[in-house]
Amino acid sequence: MSHWTPDSIPDQTGRTALITGGNSGIGLETARVLAAHGARVILAGRSRANLDRAVRQVLAVAPTAETDTLVVDLSDLASIRDAASRIAETETIDLLFNNAGVMNLPTRQSTRDGFEMTFGTNHLGHFAFDAQLWPAVLRSPAPRVVTVSAIAARWPMGRLQDLMSEKRYSGMGAYAKSKRANIVYTLELARRGADTSLKALAVHPGAAMTNLQQHGNGALAKVFTPIAERLLMGSSEGAAWPSLYAATAAEVTSGQFIGPSGRDQTSGTPKPAKLPRGADDLEQGARLWTESERLTGVTFKA
Repeated sequence: MSHWTPDSIPDQTGRTALITGGNSGIGLETARVLAAHGARVILAGRSRANLDRAVRQVLAVAPTAETDTLVVDLSDLASIRDAASRIAETETIDLLFNNAGVMNLPTRQSTRDGFEMTFGTNHLGHFAFDAQLWPAVLRSPAPRVVTVSAIAARWPMGRLQDLMSEKRYSGMGAYAKSKRANIVYTLELARRGADTSLKALAVHPGAAMTNLQQHGNGALAKVFTPIAERLLMGSSEGAAWPSLYAATAAEVTSGQFIGPSGRDQTSGTPKPAKLPRGADDLEQGARLWTESERLTGVTFKA
């Protein structure tokens, strides 16, 4: 693991990867690398035009790759239900990447179903999507589910209270809450699949310039973003390494949290990372699962 790079990925021929947010950033880089190693990739996102453009970028590095697209809006339960039903009926998903997300919305917004937008998209949308396409995951002899969290999951403002941010809203607070939920969900999924071949892992990409940064707040963000891009934040290519490692490395185990090993965990070779304090609490995991089923109206038989 100390010298792992994407060149270490074994041949992925015969395996299918579904990547939410696959049209840009970390998701697109994940798709490009897996396609170059023989995987069939399904890129999922809201815009047909953006997905088609992403497919062309994948084929530019892997001309013989097999690709598909799936239009889905993770902030809309009806869209999720429609997209997931098509996958559940016909596909075998070996690698499922819960990668899409929104970050730091300056004002509290609501999804079509009335959830706070960040938590509703980053956690509840993926929970409902996974639950309804789960038959496709179960068809795989060795499935892996990789959920992209963030270092923000460790922040005190990320505690899983007031999930819809109705009492108090801050953009980064809602983001931290959703990213902590990603980890708690992953740990609960790993527990529920402990007697199966499933590996469920959460990752954090370090700090990278991706489309998430477009939601930064006001004048401060306009000043900070160019500086951060030059001095602090890495590329989408490097930020995809934890996802790729979690999805393909033989030595990973279900329930791990994977992140970069470099200074301040902003970049570098992937390795197991320290969980946020209390994220592995069994009662918290069970409560979040039950509440997610209640809010989304789906039953997840993992």
